[in-house]
Amino acid sequence: MRKSLALLLALSATCPAAVDSISKSAAPKPAAARRPAGQAQRWLKSMTLREKAAQLLMVQFYGESPNVRSKAYREYAALVRDVRVGGLIVLNRVQNGVVKKADPYQMAAFLNRMQKLARTPLIVGGDFERGASMRLHSTTQFPHLMAYGAAGDLAATAALGAATAREARALGVHWLFAPDADVNNNPANPIINIRSFSENPQVVAEHVKAFIEGARRDPKNAVLTTVKHFPGHGDTDTDSHIGLGVVNASRERMDAVELVPFKAAIQAGVDSVMTAHLHVPAYEPETIPATVSKNILTGLLRQELGFDGLITTDAMDMQGLTKLFPAGEAAVRAVEAGADLLLIPAYARESVKAIVDAVESGRLSRQRLDESVLRILNAKIKVGLHKKKLVDLEAISDSIELPEDDEQATLVARKALTLVKNDGGLLPLAEPGAGCFYILAAGRFSTQGRELADAIRSRAPRARTLLLDPQLPPAEFEQISTAAATCRSVTVAAYVTASAYRGNVALAGNYPGFLEALLASGKPVAFVALGNPYLLRAYPDVTAYLATFSVALPSEMAAVEALFGEVDVSGKLPVTIPGLAEFGFGMKMEKRK
Repeated sequence: MRKSLALLLALSATCPAAVDSISKSAAPKPAAARRPAGQAQRWLKSMTLREKAAQLLMVQFYGESPNVRSKAYREYAALVRDVRVGGLIVLNRVQNGVVKKADPYQMAAFLNRMQKLARTPLIVGGDFERGASMRLHSTTQFPHLMAYGAAGDLAATAALGAATAREARALGVHWLFAPDADVNNNPANPIINIRSFSENPQVVAEHVKAFIEGARRDPKNAVLTTVKHFPGHGDTDTDSHIGLGVVNASRERMDAVELVPFKAAIQAGVDSVMTAHLHVPAYEPETIPATVSKNILTGLLRQELGFDGLITTDAMDMQGLTKLFPAGEAAVRAVEAGADLLLIPAYARESVKAIVDAVESGRLSRQRLDESVLRILNAKIKVGLHKKKLVDLEAISDSIELPEDDEQATLVARKALTLVKNDGGLLPLAEPGAGCFYILAAGRFSTQGRELADAIRSRAPRARTLLLDPQLPPAEFEQISTAAATCRSVTVAAYVTASAYRGNVALAGNYPGFLEALLASGKPVAFVALGNPYLLRAYPDVTAYLATFSVALPSEMAAVEALFGEVDVSGKLPVTIPGLAEFGFGMKMEKRK
């Protein structure tokens, strides 16, 4: 298995100006006009009521290939062969707080087995917001979307879409739950953050269109694209994995900000829209999530915005929904509201039974159910599952982790680098060999920061470079900060990204006290924000502040190159850091001659 690297492409223009059209071609026909006929109707007519209900479900798997005699395999086989769910979505396991990514070949082999068991081909989804590497190792690592917003090159975003589609199809994934169309205008947002392109709705809209165009560039790599999280998850400080967030914006504000990228995506022919587990009082007076709101899914999305493609829920096992409704009731309410696909239902069999009962009782009409099933079946035909449903395992390596993708990813990461503060010209570092480098990684079970540390040590072997753990005792942090008095300068690289169920995007554990102690020492401190760009709000007294907008490997390496004066820095903030730096700000820093 080859080692995973890098990102996507070169970017041009500054982020506020990144609204140039990447194509003057006519807008594609709406989804309804693109639907094939015949096979979908034949599939539908052959299904029982229970089988139709099961087609609405996409259940999770973890990219593994369990032994055919294992309990895990038997459970998956039962869902596919007996329950006859419509699809699968690849997720990651989390062990000891560390994400365990799937192996491409194991996953593809497992999917082939499941496809052979399925009476109707399975459609397979992936949250590939920044490429397949979000869920699988040994695929091209791309930066987070906000890095693309900072770099400001729409062609790069289109290339991200194209490469993501290619890698996805090579692995047996047909439905991209990407790109993210949220406008991140709340610095305290704990779950969107760098998953968004920008706080500017027009910038987000143009990048969303670019991704969609790129994803459908090569007909051989036919995938479905998705914009999320409707009607906009950017202006909330609640993680919907934990609870029901609220967006308290007027209809006028929603129309002028949150809905802009979704309208652009619909015009560009996006295949599906994912709902948000958010309460939006402007459209829904009842305190319920958009996912189960007919006012939002049917009234706003279908009728006002004219979207006739697939509506998928966000994960149905998230607490923004499960705290309000049991699994079966949530499933029925979502379909009543207008949803077609029920993503990751908390209990698959209970959800199927609830839908069947709702139809038999007259609560849901058979026509309403058939509408959603037909949309899903037509989607399967659109991606060619009626012709070919198995993955060629020997051909996978021809499509993933291509050198040209790695090169483009590196260029994007470099162009995204944004220097927000540089008092006294601290960067690039004048004497890195006499400095101290402290890497604030996720924890002792994580591999995060190791390659960054190696890159620093290879350039400055005499410098003190420490890879830290947020749970180190305060006494140890005190010893480290005291020892920093002997360093000519201090560089802190902090990994902070939006993470489900965490509830914030702040420095973890004992890191805040450690950083405060370093700042109190009087030593110049260069801060590298690997991920969340808003950290400057908490630590405005740092001497220099460099934002990468991503924790991906190319962004790590680009940050090291900037610290040592090996690359130019010219990125622009795609968001405002309140009270400190405006949208579009960025200092230029030339590499050393």
